[in-house]
Amino acid sequence: MKKIVIISGSPRNGSISNRIAVNLFKKLAKEENLQIDLIDMKESFMPPIQKVWQSKDDVPAEYLDLFTKMDEADGFIIVSPEYNGGYSSVMKNFLDYFSKPIFKQKAFGIVTGSTGLMGGMRAAQQLVQLSVALFGIVSPTLLVTPQMDKKFDEKGELLDASFEKPIERFLEDYFWLVERLGK
Repeated sequence: MKKIVIISGSPRNGSISNRIAVNLFKKLAKEENLQIDLIDMKESFMPPIQKVWQSKDDVPAEYLDLFTKMDEADGFIIVSPEYNGGYSSVMKNFLDYFSKPIFKQKAFGIVTGSTGLMGGMRAAQQLVQLSVALFGIVSPTLLVTPQMDKKFDEKGELLDASFEKPIERFLEDYFWLVERLGK
């Protein structure tokens, strides 16, 4: 069974980008042979980093479950809004808590969104660089979501049927990578 962690990078109440993460979570939760976890930065907010967790011994008790999910994951799907041309700083702080071996040679799927027409492309480019810096391997297909407020409702349901095809292509390529890395 493959274990995938979706990280929803916005700490905002009523986050529009979280709708994308919820949609992916619901879709993947139906799949057999997958264990999907959704980590929402609004609920998993962490103070500014003071120490990188090298092992379970470094982790405060209240974060042990979170550490275990990240450590045991076969891959990550990072979902971030674009804030001022970049990805979520709260999510970056979260990722910085974990040492690079947690991420090494694991699949990274990059998903961004904005209410504008660029769909978070600049954040996506930066997340590719971050994933590589963490020693992760990035799926070749990104899911860039322009006008995300018109594509998903508050419950994460898809409003724009034409966007189903990009989601399917993203997931197909991402899970191809997960499988290849698992061999």
